[in-house]
Amino acid sequence: MLWKFEIMRTKVFITGTSSGIGLAIAEKLLLTDAYEVVGIGRRHTINHPRYIPVTADLSDFEATKTILFEADSSFSKIVLINNAGRIGAIQRVGSLSDDDIDDSIQLNLTAVIQLTNYFLSAFGRKDDRQQIILNISSGAGKNPIDAWSVYCATKAGLDMFTRCVREELNVLNQHQIYAFSVAPGVVDTPMQQHIRASTEENFSRLEYFQNLHREGQLLSTDLISHKVHLILEDPKQVGEEVVFSLKDFGIKK
Repeated sequence: MLWKFEIMRTKVFITGTSSGIGLAIAEKLLLTDAYEVVGIGRRHTINHPRYIPVTADLSDFEATKTILFEADSSFSKIVLINNAGRIGAIQRVGSLSDDDIDDSIQLNLTAVIQLTNYFLSAFGRKDDRQQIILNISSGAGKNPIDAWSVYCATKAGLDMFTRCVREELNVLNQHQIYAFSVAPGVVDTPMQQHIRASTEENFSRLEYFQNLHREGQLLSTDLISHKVHLILEDPKQVGEEVVFSLKDFGIKK
């Protein structure tokens, strides 16, 4: 007698999949037949039969409003990874432009709130499937950094927003839904290139970040994508933590 095993399929919405952490996570998940990835962003660099590109500029409030989350009964788990973000102009307060402030707040925080709201509206308590909301935060949300004021503020806001979402889920006894805000650490991404290209005049910690790169201290996107994959496979292993650093989770290097 032949036994037929049905693959438990997971649909994952990821913002910012054209490079860096978002690209690494998407590529990692697409190695497994159980995952389908919907990439949301301005650009797409993945060509794969289980990758669905959705083109939208999430730094634009009106453009973000066009994103739709549609139910699909063929998936047993649904995931939203809010990864897209920008550090913005590395300049001190008093030298920031209105446009740069607006773009950073919209992409790093407002778009996350919008998409999480749409996601829970589409699924939420009316859907008993396991759901995971994973927000990519930063240690900068917990520590003030010279010339990163808007970035630090938006990541701090992201952490608190995630805590509030988790509190609401607990109040409503929606324990099939998980919400996390995770800081990946200092990762070798285009954002780090942008940081190293700044000037000592505008950024007092320039040499520190240049040394991290020079000494090979930056974390790989492969390591981060592996840890994210572990969380998606079994979010219960995280325990009660809502806001945490990926360096404290799973393998260390």
